Amino acid sequence: MDLGTTKRLPHTSRVATTPSPRRRGGLALGLSALALVSVLGVVAAAVVWWNGGLGPLVGREQCTVSTAGGTVQLAPEQAQNAATISVEAVRRGLPQRAVTVALATAFQESDLLNLPHGDRDSAGLFQQRPSQGWGTFDQITDPQYAASRFYEALVEVPDWQHLAVTQAAQAVQRSAFPDAYQQHADEAKLLAAAFTGHQAASVSCTVHTDAVPRQHEQDNGLTPRANRLRDAVLSTFGKLAQGGIAPGGVTRAQASTRISGQAVDLIVRPYSDREQRRAGWALAHWVVARADDLDVAVVIFDDHIWSAARSPEGWRAHTSPSGAATDPLSKHLDRVHVEVVQGV
Repeated sequence: MDLGTTKRLPHTSRVATTPSPRRRGGLALGLSALALVSVLGVVAAAVVWWNGGLGPLVGREQCTVSTAGGTVQLAPEQAQNAATISVEAVRRGLPQRAVTVALATAFQESDLLNLPHGDRDSAGLFQQRPSQGWGTFDQITDPQYAASRFYEALVEVPDWQHLAVTQAAQAVQRSAFPDAYQQHADEAKLLAAAFTGHQAASVSCTVHTDAVPRQHEQDNGLTPRANRLRDAVLSTFGKLAQGGIAPGGVTRAQASTRISGQAVDLIVRPYSDREQRRAGWALAHWVVARADDLDVAVVIFDDHIWSAARSPEGWRAHTSPSGAATDPLSKHLDRVHVEVVQGV
């Protein structure tokens, strides 16, 4: 063996390959398409969330008022205040025109928000001033009281029903901007028609069903949440006939209300009376507008149902669990049925 020579192994090398221009173009195009799909997915999800959600998927909490005259979207607080202003007029027996004037005024003065401050000592929905005799600060920042005081002043204006909205509002408010109220007249008219019950199934809110603890029935057969709802209804609407309440609770046959103590029936009779039906829808819309802060789970009236769990769908046709499609009681023609959240 020749020890003086070294045997070298064959040398191999890895040659780097560069994709062809066609392959590079296809890869870039695929990545761009994937990025575009991702962006579109994010945008679509954002749009669904902004519009309140889809089906059982609840997005942004908001309220939508839709009538033949158009659609207005409100934040939950705005909807609650619009409902309070409207039902105060209903309770007083005032016409829809009064609500239109009041809502246009509140839009201009506070954007339908219960403001704790304003110009000088102004506060509340209508920016009323304690120094001008409208009431104490605590009173004028109570939406129901503020609406009541506004209507008291409005009905004292001569021929107010036949004045332009801005003229009637200015006669009450005496604003430095007397023509500003008119810009809100159209949306105020739409909201007034819905919240006074002249437009059925026209107010819907999307709400999140937050987890709350389960409650036991109190002496009258209702849970504390149901009693809180009942008290809020009675303090707003006055005396109403009620059903579904009894010591020990009431167990119902309907699938949606088997848990006793969580439901209240607010009676509106005779159901064939047009004004009673309108009053029922004013009540049902008020409850939906207050669904978030009153822990409302279900509202059924006039063969329609709204539920928090499917709130993005709005009002839906109601199918009676008993199958009695022609029974007025099963169709809830004579009662606004309200259930609060059960709890866990």
